[in-house]
Amino acid sequence: MQHHHHQNSLSHYPSPPNGHAHQQHVLTQGSPVSVASQVISSHWQQQLLKCEMSRSSRSPHHRARTSAMASRTVTKSAIPITNPNLVKQLPAETNGAPKESDSPQDIPDPDPAEASPTNGAAVNHPSSTVAPIAEAPRPTAIRPPENTWNSLDMGGVKIKNIPPSSGLFTFTFLINLYLNHNALTAIPPQIAKLRHLELLDISGNNLSNIPPELGMLTQLKELYLFDNHLTTIPSELGTLHQLRTLGIEGNPLDSSLKAIVQKDGTPALISYLRDSCPVPAPPPERVWKDLMNELERDTLASDPSVETFSVLCYNILCEKYATERLYGYTPAWALSWEYRKELILTEVMNYDADFLCLQEVDIAQYEGYFIKHLSAQDYEGVYWPKSRYKTMNDTDRRQVDGCATFYKASKYKLVEKHLIEFSAVAMQRQDFKKTDDMFNRVLGKDHIAVVCLMEDKQTGTRFIIANAHIHWDPAYRDVKLVQVALLVEEIEKISNDFAKYPPPAPPTPAPTHSSSTDSSEPGAGGAGEPSTSTPNHLSRTPPVYTDGTKIPLIICGDFNSVPESGVYEFLSMGTLPANHADFMSHMYGRYTSEGLRHRLGLKSAYAAPGAGDLPLTNYTPSYQGVLDYIWYSANTVSVNAVLGGVDKGYLEKVVGFPNAHFPSDHVCIISEFRVKPPRETSTRPLPGFS
Repeated sequence: MQHHHHQNSLSHYPSPPNGHAHQQHVLTQGSPVSVASQVISSHWQQQLLKCEMSRSSRSPHHRARTSAMASRTVTKSAIPITNPNLVKQLPAETNGAPKESDSPQDIPDPDPAEASPTNGAAVNHPSSTVAPIAEAPRPTAIRPPENTWNSLDMGGVKIKNIPPSSGLFTFTFLINLYLNHNALTAIPPQIAKLRHLELLDISGNNLSNIPPELGMLTQLKELYLFDNHLTTIPSELGTLHQLRTLGIEGNPLDSSLKAIVQKDGTPALISYLRDSCPVPAPPPERVWKDLMNELERDTLASDPSVETFSVLCYNILCEKYATERLYGYTPAWALSWEYRKELILTEVMNYDADFLCLQEVDIAQYEGYFIKHLSAQDYEGVYWPKSRYKTMNDTDRRQVDGCATFYKASKYKLVEKHLIEFSAVAMQRQDFKKTDDMFNRVLGKDHIAVVCLMEDKQTGTRFIIANAHIHWDPAYRDVKLVQVALLVEEIEKISNDFAKYPPPAPPTPAPTHSSSTDSSEPGAGGAGEPSTSTPNHLSRTPPVYTDGTKIPLIICGDFNSVPESGVYEFLSMGTLPANHADFMSHMYGRYTSEGLRHRLGLKSAYAAPGAGDLPLTNYTPSYQGVLDYIWYSANTVSVNAVLGGVDKGYLEKVVGFPNAHFPSDHVCIISEFRVKPPRETSTRPLPGFS
């Protein structure tokens, strides 16, 4: 780590006159009187040691000079950057011990004995709480922009003011920032732009309050506020779930807050602040984006025989994985399943899509909650858990998550359902059987997809709805590719077989709609969507499909893959070279000798013209981006509309999901489609529906 004291970068700060006498706090003898008669906890001992260290660093650029002197004592070839903040660790528990497993990292922490969490904390996490970006060596920590230095020491130089427009807040690569022992009376909210900070020292100033926006700095591990005039700590700092030391000594702090740190350490105070923080204002409702042009809208309005349907895709974050260890920034009450399940159910019911494709639904919640409530809204379901449930006892297996697909029972008939267990399908491939990589990497993953073969009860139009959950770990990009390739191959087989089924007999017209009594119930049709229950449908001949590619196809799910990934390229382009980097030089039979290919003609609904930027589908402190997709067969289906993303202004003020308003780390995505008439049975082309 290179310390950098760059006077010019803050040259616009007003400098105090040479005769300015900066207020010095009197160093008291250890802990306050209320604690003097008690045994001092190891937490508070660490606090006092770090406070003394801070007070000894009041000279100008003390940390930078100390580091520079240490670096001169060794050869250039191996410079150990001595941390001037090093405090000898006590044998007992430290103040703010990390919750997650540790590993060395490139950037020394303020306390080198405690390394930052690595992906060991999420080894068994099947979702996408950690970023699926292969380049990141620390998947649970966002990587700062590349720079030759990442520490800035402006301590002890009598700075009085930092304007909100300061260039300091453009240094987003900073990991350590020292503003200690100056004459600051306020810290601008713009400090929140420095999202990569792991240490912030603002001790020895004249601060009577600190901005709530500090709670956005979720990478912070050390926050020193020693020797100021603080009487309270904003509850918004409860999101600092990685914080090990909150330095509060030397402040007239509320005694109840101070007592928490003295007794149980920084993590206890952070948990208290987190769980008592007021609920922020809710976001504006997400806005639908209409993707049809005027001609298409007119055609849709004038021809009631055009079929429309909607699909919702949502990883709901199952109860077992929603732990404080992984979501330490989420209030405990907002992380509880009892709270989250109601938000999830309300959300999916309000959107009232024809098909609901949910991931991370465990057996207990599917049977005891979702089926019970969704059946009252005209839904029936198809569900399979991940393969591991077969090896468990009855109690444990009920916590195994899987994929659940629900459909409007008054509109659609389930013809067949298929489970695709990727490891089982891989075992059956002749070209995989002698591949070590398949045994060592693919077979240990029990991810699945659920495929439903559907038929419109009135028109006979067929649909294939596939719901998948792909492996999450960025270290297994090759496995993601293999799983998706297997998924596509199985769907091609299933769809070709489905095309051979004889069409249903045309329904006999009747004076009433007795054959579809449920269609009059609330929620039977999507709000704002054209109704398909018309006489035109009843009199139309059911379509005939010459092959599987003629059947409308939807493949959606949590693919744990970014738009720049090999998975996205393969699905959207239909091909992928055998030497693609995402195979990571592993060998998978024909996949890595001939490459990947499919003829499904898939496109992402959110990549349709007019959809704009694809909204993020996963939002955590360590990753904000797209992992979930709704793919459709472009030769049989067109996109009418997609549900827009979460309001950007709201996102700028929250550190991650789940929270009070969003019950999962994912957000749901929804698209409305229209069925293109089969060319074989179409008597006239519909304008605008090419």
